[in-house]
Amino acid sequence: MDGTLLHGTTAGLEIARRSGTLAELVALESRFAAGELDTRGFAAAIHALWTGLTPAVVAAAFAAAPWLSGIPEVCADIRRRGERSVVITMSPDFFARLLLPLGFDEVVASRFPEPPFAAPLDPAHILTPRDKVRVVEELRARHGLSAEQCVAYGDSRSDAPLFRSLRHTVAVNADEHLAGLAALSYRGPSLTEAYAVARTLLPGRDASAAGAPPAHP
Repeated sequence: MDGTLLHGTTAGLEIARRSGTLAELVALESRFAAGELDTRGFAAAIHALWTGLTPAVVAAAFAAAPWLSGIPEVCADIRRRGERSVVITMSPDFFARLLLPLGFDEVVASRFPEPPFAAPLDPAHILTPRDKVRVVEELRARHGLSAEQCVAYGDSRSDAPLFRSLRHTVAVNADEHLAGLAALSYRGPSLTEAYAVARTLLPGRDASAAGAPPAHP
């Protein structure tokens, strides 16, 4: 989601802009990039930072965020073909699950207490980059999919383990961490265009094709 469906930004940055905590969030992201915080340490820090966060602020941040164009249309086409689309993100679930009404079949994200936070954060519910591989393996087992029937989209270092585990991968506005790992790449503001690139990895697939339908995590 961050940097892939969200063009040039993250859920955290968008929430921080709306909640007046942008400077603090940027500092936390710098510490994360420098390796001073892992994903669970970062999650604990934003849980402490956003004690006054409300669902209204989250909804406003989601609505104002610079999403790639064509998300509902791409989700509808995937579903029309009998395939499935899944968002897997380390960002908070209270933001990521707002994508479900756009047509995604499933959203798997780091689980936070509902805002405003009245409960402590459980570190066991915070996803790591390796969890993206685990989630895809669980989805494949649940839906009877082979690795060849899955297409992964991503943009950064957190997607590298998943890109190493699958052959059909598309780097979307990606940084150097996916160089040499992605099968194909796309730069631009349109999920429709990125999806058209991805479909070339599944030649001949259509709604009547035999076997289990592909997934698009």
